[in-house]
Amino acid sequence: MQIPKTMDKEYISSFTEVTESPAKLCSWELFQKSYQIAETMKVSDFNQLVSPSFLPKMDFLPHQIECAERVIQEMNGRALLADEVGLGKTIEAGLILKEYLMRGMAKKVLILVPASLVNQWALELSQKFYIPAVTARKRVNWKEANIIITTLDTAKKGKHQEEILNQSYDFVIVDEAHKLKNHQTKNFAFVQALKKKYLLLLTATPVQNKLTDIFNLISLIKPGYLGTYEEFVKTYRHQQKKIDDDPYLKQLVNKVMIRNRRKDTGVQWTNRHIDTIWVDFSEEEQQFYNTLEQFFQSSSHVSGVTYKREFCSSREACYLSLKKWINLNEKAENTPLLEMVKQIEHLPHHAKAKKLVDLVKQSNEKFIIFTEYRATQIYLQWMLQQENIKSVLYRGGFKKGKKDWMRHLFQNYAQVMIATEAAGEGINLQFCHHLINYDLPWNPMRLEQRIGRIHRFGQENDVQIYNFAIRNTIDEHVIELLHHKINLFENVIGQLDQILTKLELNDLDDEVEKIFTESKSIGETKIKLDNLASVIHSINDEEKVGEA
Repeated sequence: MQIPKTMDKEYISSFTEVTESPAKLCSWELFQKSYQIAETMKVSDFNQLVSPSFLPKMDFLPHQIECAERVIQEMNGRALLADEVGLGKTIEAGLILKEYLMRGMAKKVLILVPASLVNQWALELSQKFYIPAVTARKRVNWKEANIIITTLDTAKKGKHQEEILNQSYDFVIVDEAHKLKNHQTKNFAFVQALKKKYLLLLTATPVQNKLTDIFNLISLIKPGYLGTYEEFVKTYRHQQKKIDDDPYLKQLVNKVMIRNRRKDTGVQWTNRHIDTIWVDFSEEEQQFYNTLEQFFQSSSHVSGVTYKREFCSSREACYLSLKKWINLNEKAENTPLLEMVKQIEHLPHHAKAKKLVDLVKQSNEKFIIFTEYRATQIYLQWMLQQENIKSVLYRGGFKKGKKDWMRHLFQNYAQVMIATEAAGEGINLQFCHHLINYDLPWNPMRLEQRIGRIHRFGQENDVQIYNFAIRNTIDEHVIELLHHKINLFENVIGQLDQILTKLELNDLDDEVEKIFTESKSIGETKIKLDNLASVIHSINDEEKVGEA
């Protein structure tokens, strides 16, 4: 088959004419602007970051610049960012992403974050890094959008998952990546299946329960880097959660993980001031608490720890639990529980709640209040409303749009945010510097997560933390352990992961509850708590000696 050919006889003459008069191609002014843009965008040295000079609103800390340089130059864009809470992992990830975008090394980007942080990520990327990102709603064009922020739950849904997995991404970021620690979950399998060139995993707790947590995270970044799962378990099964116990393992991990600690950054952080607010139950409340305690001490089948903790929070929380137990257990209908439920209905307003209202009334400052129970949330909001104190609720059941709206209301309208543990992760509240632990968690990691919402990079004021505790109750024993015996709030926070690692405990919550459940008397409880405090003391002292 012959292809017909024709000759353009006018091309040579027109080309010659244009080269002799370049102004016909474009104006001199346009050429100068194009040349200036090319010069500005030119990357003269691969070892120097280009993007900071294009981000005039940002004042990066030295550890953030160093982190970006290491990820780009040494880790080839695949890394685990594991800074302590409040040091700016999001800022580091944004800087790294901006650098790759400016160098033309990334175009298609997928960012997976918790639902409550989707809009916060979009806002920070837009305002701080001038990166326009699309937040994935029910309908999203996965093919056409270049930079998308969504949740793992949305991305792995059947209708979205197929489209996402059929595409190739230049850059993938996963925030709160400790949720991928189990290699047998759908979340892990989904991220593993993504076609991706560069990958950043962000978490403040790379090792939570066991050393295999970090093996699984690193396996997503560099498959096979630490060998097979079976080989790793066999080699390090005796080390529990301590990476530093093996210099070779530590060296391997540090080649793919960056972990900055507050004490190493050189940043002058504002102070933390801790106050314990002691509360006395009214006579009726104390009598009911004692009745509750005696009832469960005589029961060999049910632990009363949960019910006692609930009553120390609010009548409402305990009442709902007792009613639920009665409804589920037919045998409970003829027990003293029915009489106890009637008693709780006639108790006065909770002494701890009244103390909290008095504290908030004394100040015009904003407060974030943490409670463990939704029933307490609603009760506290009602109590504050009686004093014309505006408050908003924040909890895990809210959709991301409602969470964003609650945060906006708190910042611009309400004096108080009453939050469950959902506000202890990810959300930034630097405009507030007063925090109340109305219900004190027994796990110090959760305490640090809570405090990290306000005591983080960007906080300009000293942070005031109030810990509420009721005398002659389970509250008193726990506050004695956490505060007076081990000075947790002043001395240990910031090093909690090392302390818990050395303790070889999966969860301090479980350990403390076990002590209360198995102890046959208050004296035995105190002895066991004293022993636990002594162990924590000795480990904390070991850490300090090691640092010296």
